[in-house]
Amino acid sequence: MNPLKQLAGLGQSVWLDYIRRQMLTSGELRRMIEDDGLSGMTSNPTIFDQAIAGSHDYDEPLRALARAGKPAQDIYDVLSVQDVQMAADVFRPVYDRTEGRDGFVSLEVSPRLAHATDLTIAEARRLWHKVDRPNIFIKVPGTREGVPAIRELIGEGINVNVTLLFGLPRYREAAEAYIAGIEARTVGDLPAGRVASVASFFLSRIDVLVDGMLEALVRRGGAQAELAKGLQGRVAIASAKAAYLAWKEIFEGERFQRLEGKGARPQRLLWASTGTKNPAYSDVKYVEALIGPDTVNTVPPETLRAYRDHGDPKVRLHDGAVEARRALKQLVEVGIDLDQVTQRLEDEGVEKFMQPFDHLLKTIEDRRAEA
Repeated sequence: MNPLKQLAGLGQSVWLDYIRRQMLTSGELRRMIEDDGLSGMTSNPTIFDQAIAGSHDYDEPLRALARAGKPAQDIYDVLSVQDVQMAADVFRPVYDRTEGRDGFVSLEVSPRLAHATDLTIAEARRLWHKVDRPNIFIKVPGTREGVPAIRELIGEGINVNVTLLFGLPRYREAAEAYIAGIEARTVGDLPAGRVASVASFFLSRIDVLVDGMLEALVRRGGAQAELAKGLQGRVAIASAKAAYLAWKEIFEGERFQRLEGKGARPQRLLWASTGTKNPAYSDVKYVEALIGPDTVNTVPPETLRAYRDHGDPKVRLHDGAVEARRALKQLVEVGIDLDQVTQRLEDEGVEKFMQPFDHLLKTIEDRRAEA
């Protein structure tokens, strides 16, 4: 059997971290749902930049919108919403069959709003109502300012994909915001059962940054060099396993159990940034180690193809909890503050989404001028 399809039998959903109009109109996405067991899709400004600026799929609708006098921001808005609507319609049978567990497509608020709570809430509301599909997530960055937005949006019944989570403290805040939003609904006698959320915990970027710091310690030599060398390539997965232990503590605890009795669903952990960036590591490194029930892995196309080809599906998420804790403790021993690292990654992540977003708008503006 296709290794990707086997993951579903182990309790893990596979979503594609990519969107492009051609795959929606050609039947490619439907084939991936059938052949690979694909059960969801995520997007972000970088992906839309690659799709719109890097292909001719959008030339005709873009020109039509330009001739109608639409500015670049409005053109992007129309094109991205259309893509998400089409994808959500393709995934709707999955959503119905799984009773709202899977079949979601994610659309992100503008990265320019990552540090503006009220504007994030307003933009998330606008996108939610504009797309007008039950099986979508609005992606909200898990920044300090994003956390209260998550709570408010969940309370309003808007599905939220909490993105750009790198550290355990912020993950706990995101989970708390979700629970608080569900509690607000139950206090108001609003249904809790169909409100969904995932918390996207980013992986490979952690290792990219921390491995560089560890390599510097190795080159320096001394008592910490050997310990630092042994930690290379291990910190992201150790952090993810620690996040999963926190997830179990939170969503198997008494507070959420009361909400579950009223129909609430746990906010699932989603493993993001799972494409391997270091060629020295396995191209399925961030899939194999984190297979487990009640989780999602969103993979870029190249990782999906790699796993289809040589994946080895087994539940491994529960393995190595003691080793994961030890690795995180050893990181402190070599002088690396993981909370500082993950805050830096959060700040850089916002910036990395703003750059392709600005590039995309410039591309649209240039093509608009040519129409």
